[in-house]
Amino acid sequence: MKPKKFGIGQAVRRVEDQKFITGAGRYNADALPADRLTAVFLRSPHAHARIGGVDTTAAAAMPGVALILTADDIGHLKQLPCLAPLPNADGSTMAQPDYPLLARGRVRHVGDAVAMIVADSEVAARDAAEAIAVDYHPEAAIIGSKAALETGAPLVWPDHKTNVAFENAIGDAKEVDAIFARAARICAVEIVNQRLVANFMEPRSACGEYDPKTKRYTLTTSSQGVNGLQASVSAVLGVEPADLRVVTHDVGGGFGTKSFIYREYPLVLEAAKRCGRAVAWVADRTEHFLGDAQGRDNVTRAEMALDRDGKFLALRIKILADLGAYLSQYGPYIPWLGVTMATGPYDIPKVHALCTAVYTHSVPVDAYRGAGRPEAAYVLERLVDVCARETGISREEIRAKNFIKPAQMPYATPTDRKFDVGEFEAAMRKALENAEWSRFAARREEAKKRGRLRGIGMASYIECTAWGEGETGTVTLDKDGGFTIVIGTQSNGQGHATAYAQIVAQHLDVDPARVRMVQGDTDIVKTGAGTGGSRSIPVGAVMVTRASEQLAEQLRKLAGEALEVASGDIEFSDGAMRVIGTDRSISFADIAKLPQARPDMLTGGGEFVPPDATYPNGTHVCEVEIDPETGETQIVRYTVVDDFGMTLNPLLLQGQVHGGIAQGVGQALMEQTVYDSGGQLLTASLMDYQLPRAENLVKFDFETRNVPSTTNPMGLKGAGEAGSIGSTPAVVNAVIDALSPLGVTAIDMPATPSKIYGKIAAAQGAP
Repeated sequence: MKPKKFGIGQAVRRVEDQKFITGAGRYNADALPADRLTAVFLRSPHAHARIGGVDTTAAAAMPGVALILTADDIGHLKQLPCLAPLPNADGSTMAQPDYPLLARGRVRHVGDAVAMIVADSEVAARDAAEAIAVDYHPEAAIIGSKAALETGAPLVWPDHKTNVAFENAIGDAKEVDAIFARAARICAVEIVNQRLVANFMEPRSACGEYDPKTKRYTLTTSSQGVNGLQASVSAVLGVEPADLRVVTHDVGGGFGTKSFIYREYPLVLEAAKRCGRAVAWVADRTEHFLGDAQGRDNVTRAEMALDRDGKFLALRIKILADLGAYLSQYGPYIPWLGVTMATGPYDIPKVHALCTAVYTHSVPVDAYRGAGRPEAAYVLERLVDVCARETGISREEIRAKNFIKPAQMPYATPTDRKFDVGEFEAAMRKALENAEWSRFAARREEAKKRGRLRGIGMASYIECTAWGEGETGTVTLDKDGGFTIVIGTQSNGQGHATAYAQIVAQHLDVDPARVRMVQGDTDIVKTGAGTGGSRSIPVGAVMVTRASEQLAEQLRKLAGEALEVASGDIEFSDGAMRVIGTDRSISFADIAKLPQARPDMLTGGGEFVPPDATYPNGTHVCEVEIDPETGETQIVRYTVVDDFGMTLNPLLLQGQVHGGIAQGVGQALMEQTVYDSGGQLLTASLMDYQLPRAENLVKFDFETRNVPSTTNPMGLKGAGEAGSIGSTPAVVNAVIDALSPLGVTAIDMPATPSKIYGKIAAAQGAP
């Protein structure tokens, strides 16, 4: 395909940024009706307590209070759904306890919603919330996945008679055990993948409206996809999807956590219906910590069986996943998704993985950037480094020895994945070259003279993206000569408006600034799977391509008729349609005004359903220095070589990778959600939960070495989560390497200064 000035592959600056940098973005809280009522939620201060009663009498009589709802008031509404239950290994169905909109009879985590208060101001609503008398009877709580399995542990769901939510496995345990029994060497790690809070810039919010004449609801909320919310929220309300309009404006980050239905969404709609006015709720940062789904929280033991030459023979894994108190929308599926990627880019013939998920008295856990794949990559790359150390084979050579070779593609993994393409060793070699891996020893020696511990680490990863549902949409020529894309993906800051406009520009040779994107309104966008799983560009771009191609063909016919030539003699050139080899042309605006230009001729439709996932991959190399006097880690160099199949826009791609690395660095070195033994959340604000800052990062050395996907018509592979997948093991492996001269061989995330200092002190024999 001939490159266009603003087309595919070009580093076009984001067309949407002007409004954001000038303060003209329209986020949910910017779009609230002026005459709205305000909702707040009374949340449990206890991790586990029986509710003897809720007395709202005094609160209901307070000035400005319009409505108070408790569980007794909403019995006609359904519970929040879990859309991804898993079977147990014995084939039995996973039990699914209730997830009530408001706690009924018992609270199960700090922050569990007990009552909703609606008033004419936030101050009035909060005053009323303080006047509600809840008869709590605190009971023992269980925190931590290992503790949840102990004999006599308090039960989150007593009727369930166990804290185990499900237990499933893949692979033949006896066959794998036999391989381990005859292996020349067995290497093992136990990994803690700590719990995280997403901490997107824009907290969640929701506004509910109800029209008694049409009997239609309108929900406006910051989300990762309106169509999925329309289906789930309407089911909770007990109405047809057509009776609920869902609107999303600009979104200030999601990272998976804004994909799900939350209890506030149907409740603001119910309240709006009862009050006859719009009802809005806007979370503060602490509510984000207490009420939004959290991420990760796995404990994993992994073992690798090797032959005498260091070849991987089999992998044995036991994953213990904490799901929190309730089953969030996709909660059970997330650790299992990681299981399916357990073997990474390596040729490991056999695997047995056991995944056990448990309930605890904590906030529910669901998808967070990468959703199971970062957890899998972290475990595997930590284990591969252990294999290198214990066999005496270098870290790069043991990887090269065990990578799946290009000649083996397509490659069926023992976890039911099918990799279509991949050149893993070539990507690794290029990353090592760019990172000057071979000259690291000199840099380590120089750092030693300055009193610093210097280390280098790597991680090679592969992940699955862009599977499942497809996208249907349109590209339309408008009367003013611009173009409108209607699509069901949902931008959360990735730059979709620019990427899709570049595709239109490629096929119609129009300035991307003349292309607008319509999303986030179920009355306009009838179908769509939203953003998540790095699907928006690999799936949405193909849809926009097909719609653009269809529209281009229709416009050629119209222009041919107007200019009295065959449609094949028409070309798109600099925002107009021209007769090839002449100066005769017609503008897009004039095409749109032609009497014969029916609306259907000015619109191209597209659809794409991916036949399989795409598999981006690559290698990250991180170099760190540690101050042994303080335990502080400084990243001094960071190198990435990724395979994303095809690059649509290198600027957007870099932005996604950079953002993912930042989040991975945050998990590796500082972020951690901490509960005390009684279930109190100790990290409930940004005063206690540390996020990465610019000073914690360096300029990244990033390049691509693309091998086009065969499962995507454009060769694309998803890129939105890759940075968070390769970064955590690369950073932690670098930290361990820096500490290795002291005999330190392991450290758990986050590798905080205090934790590193403790390792150094212990290695030096300090009391």
